[in-house]
Amino acid sequence: MFKRLTYGMVGGSKDSQIGIVHRKAINLHGKAELVCGSFSRNFKNTLATGKELKIEEKRLYRNYEEMAEEESKRPDKIDFVSIVTPNSSHYEVAKKFLESGINVMCEKPLTITLKEAEELKQLARKNNLLFAVAYSYTGYSMLRYARELIKRGEIGEVRFINGRYISEWMAKVPFAGKNARHEWRSDPKVSGLSNCVADIGVHVNNVVSFLTGLKIKTLIARMDKFVEPDRLDDNASILINYDNGAEGIYWTSQIAVGHENTLDIGIYGAKGSIEWSQEHANYLKISKVNHPFITLSRGSEKVDDFIKNDYVTPGGHQEGYVEAFARVYDKFINAITKKKKGELLEQRDLDFPTIEDGVDGMRFIEKCIESAEKGASWVEF
Repeated sequence: MFKRLTYGMVGGSKDSQIGIVHRKAINLHGKAELVCGSFSRNFKNTLATGKELKIEEKRLYRNYEEMAEEESKRPDKIDFVSIVTPNSSHYEVAKKFLESGINVMCEKPLTITLKEAEELKQLARKNNLLFAVAYSYTGYSMLRYARELIKRGEIGEVRFINGRYISEWMAKVPFAGKNARHEWRSDPKVSGLSNCVADIGVHVNNVVSFLTGLKIKTLIARMDKFVEPDRLDDNASILINYDNGAEGIYWTSQIAVGHENTLDIGIYGAKGSIEWSQEHANYLKISKVNHPFITLSRGSEKVDDFIKNDYVTPGGHQEGYVEAFARVYDKFINAITKKKKGELLEQRDLDFPTIEDGVDGMRFIEKCIESAEKGASWVEF
């Protein structure tokens, strides 16, 4: 029997929200064990986190450089690293581990520039390493089933797409310097070129691409700075033209009072439509011309077995964010395991958000910024 993989984490100390989510997601299927880390720039925090997670002190590192170098020398080096640091450090950390021969899972956005993202893509290819990006929503069962229905032509050719990811947290906190956990997101020195579009707008773009396979041809974006005019965007409205002639509109916001974490996607085709909401993730609303709409649950007999085979809990039980995230990790870990056994990977083995998705996300961010800086003008993608 093939033993569990091992992994390390950069960032994600015991007080980190997203680091805890990543660890829970990996633990859900029990296929990988956390054995090392550099969880904080403050080594005392790394030691405290490592102690809490029962990691040997000799595999707790002062920084990511030391971690990558020391792990690469070990006969039992980690199989992958999970990078859960703020945006500005993603490129350097990922680059160091790729150069050290270690597979990477990185939080989104992949980097803070498209150029950096392209460099990581080339380095991963050169060193024959797997690279996943934490676009976690693609792990939801009913989104994966929606992709299958669209692929089969159930709603016909896609004509229009409506996507929104809206939340209220920036409206609730007058926060420059007052909310240490989130304040960095609007700081260009740490967050990069964008806050709202880079943080949650990329999820809309990624989910739409995941569902439809359509490529953006042109876009026009208006990016707003309501809370902190001298910092980064907190709201954006984006119009899209796709390569098949379809059109779309995305709204992404962190100042939408009354919304905690609303991700809604509607795909409208010539024969029907499919709608999904993250806050009601168990269900798809499916409508067809001249038929009453139906609400399909993940427990329905109509849902294909290959979708159900990935269920952690049976239909009728709510599928949550950590389960969806765990499915992304599970696909990534399975691919590493297969590759480690010397088996040839097929395209179906790469059914997780890859480095190419990360690069596409960075292109989306930069094109939105380019359009906004031109006074909300159409730009080629």
